[in-house]
Amino acid sequence: MTLFFFFLQLRKPLVEKLRRERINSSIEQLKSLLSPEFLKQQPDSKLEKADILEMTVCVLRRLQQQNQQQRRLLNHINKLQSSSDNNLREADFSLLSSTVQTSITKEKSPVNSAVWRPW
Repeated sequence: MTLFFFFLQLRKPLVEKLRRERINSSIEQLKSLLSPEFLKQQPDSKLEKADILEMTVCVLRRLQQQNQQQRRLLNHINKLQSSSDNNLREADFSLLSSTVQTSITKEKSPVNSAVWRPW
């Protein structure tokens, strides 16, 4: 049993080192993705990991707000379009109704009373 604990004691620093490497790699990736944003805000300063994480949070929040605004705008456009479609349907129905009325009136007139023959 002591051999197992000895193995765990040796393994723990290695696992911790790999964890730190993953964190550092991810932070470097964030830095490279956000570099134009960093250059605008802090052109000549060395960035710490905390700075990179804070800037990432700011950018993600801004993107989230833009996404919400776009969704609200799309919902508004859809409502307007739906309202417009309903108005068009009502206009189409009234046009169709008046066309049918005109057609019925013409059929009753003596000019159109002749039987239609295809030959």
